[in-house]
Amino acid sequence: MDAGSLKSFSNLKGQSRCPLQEQLLSRKNSKENMDRFIPNRSAMDFDYAHYMLTDGRKIKENQTVCSPAREAYRKQLAETLNMNRTRILAFKNKPPAPVELFPSEHSTTSVHPTKSAKPRRHIPQSSERTLDAPDLVDDFYLNLLDWGSSNVLAIALGNTVYLWDASDSSTSELVTVDDENGPVTSVSWAPDGRHIAIGLNNSEVQLWDSASNHRLRTLRGCHRSRVGSMAWNNHILTTGGMDGQIVNNDVRIRSHIVETYRGHQQEVCGLKWSASGQQVASGGNDNVVHIWDRSMASSNSPTQWLHRLEEHTSAVKALAWCPFQSNLLATGGGGGDRTIKFWNTNTGACLNSVDTGSQVCSLLWSKNERELLSSHGFTQNQLTLWKYPSMVKMAELTGHTSRVLYMAQSPDGCTVASAAGDETLRYWNVFGVPEVAKTAPKVNREPFSHLNRIR
Repeated sequence: MDAGSLKSFSNLKGQSRCPLQEQLLSRKNSKENMDRFIPNRSAMDFDYAHYMLTDGRKIKENQTVCSPAREAYRKQLAETLNMNRTRILAFKNKPPAPVELFPSEHSTTSVHPTKSAKPRRHIPQSSERTLDAPDLVDDFYLNLLDWGSSNVLAIALGNTVYLWDASDSSTSELVTVDDENGPVTSVSWAPDGRHIAIGLNNSEVQLWDSASNHRLRTLRGCHRSRVGSMAWNNHILTTGGMDGQIVNNDVRIRSHIVETYRGHQQEVCGLKWSASGQQVASGGNDNVVHIWDRSMASSNSPTQWLHRLEEHTSAVKALAWCPFQSNLLATGGGGGDRTIKFWNTNTGACLNSVDTGSQVCSLLWSKNERELLSSHGFTQNQLTLWKYPSMVKMAELTGHTSRVLYMAQSPDGCTVASAAGDETLRYWNVFGVPEVAKTAPKVNREPFSHLNRIR
């Protein structure tokens, strides 16, 4: 989508819908959604049922012409063959438990106790809540959703950035930019959860204090066109532009541009720093993924990047560093690629490639389990939960009616927010509840140990 179409889109803001207002959806009572009862038909005598419906009826019709001796014989025969039943269909209780062939004290379970299996986690198939997101720009290359460490979600709708506080479900407007500068093309919370960076269509980046609703500074000169991707590494804000450049900005100093990475030939639409802060991954509209290492930025190497990964065949926006393996990176390709690939960033080797069947828009690792969540476009516009490393599908979450462009994860790692081209923001309880740390066992203290001993 070019700049002109983005500006015209921002002028179409509807007056009838309020941003981030919850949609009231009718929910059925859980008791109404119970599975139907399927009886056990093993106790039914279908031969007898057939007899009673055919020959038995003929006997009853001809009872008036039967002799007394024949009638006495029929009754005795019915009693002997248990044919005096009044019900054709019968349900019996479940069979008794089998008798143990060996005494319990000699059973194998006492010698080799089995480990209790972990109960399977329930994954809700529908969103917990749905909010209206009018004027959400339907652009694959932008990043318009982020969830900060203070449990506040930021979303850009046209020229305006809204903040939704998850603790009390309150909504506030942070800033609305002018039409000549907008629309907003990216948002990214700083690690402190208070300051937020806002990338604009005019190539500028604004830094805001969300607590005071005060703009702190504007970063200029980083790019020649819109800033569609951003990522924080402590006080370094890394920005990616449509000009293909990646810039490290030290927001503490006046001359904020400290490093510039050049390697992409088209727009940089994905940026993610590793947990160590040593490597940053970038994905571009040129179908290329780069791994940049800060130690190589100032070296005399002929190329700035550590690895150049060219196996994708479409734009790469979805990037996610693994939380439990520091050198593992997951990447997702666009509509012409449709694969999720896993990389060893130390060697640059591709460890696995999975065809998802649809455009991969975003990726998120679970903080609590070895699971990966992906969001997709045409045709199902779904979220898919994968078990890693087997990549077996655990669940498919549907509800969006357009491609799910943006995803963000809550600070506790349990809830995921997704925003789609259908102008809705949905919340999914997909990653479950984190396990509570086991408390240390109580130590049996010596009596009166809290008192000073008498010397």
